[in-house]
Amino acid sequence: MPQRATTSRVVDTAISIRRWLRAHVSNRLGRWSGRIVVALVGALLGLLLGANVTHDVGPFQARLSLSPTTEGAAVVQVPPLGTLTLHAYDGPIGIRINLTQLRQAEAQRLLSDPARLAGIGDQAAADVKAALVRLVIVSVVVAILGAAVLGLVVFRRRREAFVAGGVAVVLLACVGGTAAATWDPEKLTEPTYTGLLANAPAVVGDARNIVSRFDVYREELAGLITNVSRLYTAVSTLPTFAPASSTIRVLHVSDLHLNPAAFKVIASVAKQFKVNFIVDTGDLVEWGSPPEARYAGQIAGLHLPYVFIRGNHDSASTAAAVAGQPNAIVLNGTKPVTVDGLSIIGTRDPRFTPDKVTRDDTASAEKVQSAGRQLAALAERMRAPPDITMVHDPLSALPLKDKVPLVLAGHLHKRVAERLGRTLVLVEGSTGGAGLRGLQGEKPTPLECSVLYFDAATHKLQAHDDITLGGLGETEATIQRHLVGGEPQATH
Repeated sequence: MPQRATTSRVVDTAISIRRWLRAHVSNRLGRWSGRIVVALVGALLGLLLGANVTHDVGPFQARLSLSPTTEGAAVVQVPPLGTLTLHAYDGPIGIRINLTQLRQAEAQRLLSDPARLAGIGDQAAADVKAALVRLVIVSVVVAILGAAVLGLVVFRRRREAFVAGGVAVVLLACVGGTAAATWDPEKLTEPTYTGLLANAPAVVGDARNIVSRFDVYREELAGLITNVSRLYTAVSTLPTFAPASSTIRVLHVSDLHLNPAAFKVIASVAKQFKVNFIVDTGDLVEWGSPPEARYAGQIAGLHLPYVFIRGNHDSASTAAAVAGQPNAIVLNGTKPVTVDGLSIIGTRDPRFTPDKVTRDDTASAEKVQSAGRQLAALAERMRAPPDITMVHDPLSALPLKDKVPLVLAGHLHKRVAERLGRTLVLVEGSTGGAGLRGLQGEKPTPLECSVLYFDAATHKLQAHDDITLGGLGETEATIQRHLVGGEPQATH
């Protein structure tokens, strides 16, 4: 059906051009002007419809295409990390390279062979060169055919088809000559980045490892989320704890670190476990830069209250972006909030890792504990202790001992549960699998989050389900139920 529609549009275009030429073109100069217009339109149609090839580039399958543009540029799309644009030449034709699919077997062979991995740059360059040669040949053929076919349809003479094809050759030679004359290889070192790649070269330095592995990792998540659904059905039948319909369910997430798949996991778990709201103990992003603030836009799509505190990787602009979401609440340690009947206090991490002045200085631990003391003072001013206290670094929980019943934290990228006197401290793992860094090690960081069950009448924590999704190459999903004061119940 789409092919028929395209053919119909081409025929309609040809008829319109023929009518216009009959009405306005009579002399020789006008006829040649018409031929040039027909050849140009036909060549453009040919490029739009057929100027694309699929070629292997390293471990990826890439789709290359040519398209009209106002300025010459090569755009490389690296889903889901973003794009990089190279303005290395001038001209009305742009090149687009889209890494569409990772060839898993080839990627595994590459990663297991240090010699091949060391030469991946040269191999990729050779692959791209071969792909571009194929693209140019295909593009020239389809452009000439497009011009010839449109010339035949418009003028109804076989001779005009050859004339239009010849004109297309001249036009293509002009475009190619312009690109060759303005080619500046130095511009290849000055790409423009968008998306997660906006923080290059910090990210691009690891792109050889990260990009080649991330697509596989993302594909695994769909199956893992399905496993979570099945596991929840099994866990809900455990006789040791059956949540009542009035039970308040809270999803604890932390340390998403810009993982594009994290919000899909959060949305799936929130739906399956029918949570009332979500609490995030920080490190939503990686560098706290303004481009990363767009990542917070996915919070609105959860359609649940989202309570957030800043981590040491989050900046003021990150917090502002979260606060700008209609369902989000950002805590800063000054006053409590109430969500679904539960009172909550929280404060940001006093450090900002990208800032060398506040990062890892000698007073770092004291600053973190000072944030906890401020929260403890806030709790003591309240009529009743808060039901949930949120900090980023577990060090901030030390001054809260015996002052609050429950402290939620993150930062460590691993799950920890401990008692500080009468205070229960639950440290969440990384819901983003430590972000892009989690893909660099031999064993990838798992994605972790927890569902907390509160009694609707007493507001006491009754149990929590710790959910773990395996990382790259691992399809195992685990839910471990912990009764407060009891032994965990595991389901695999």
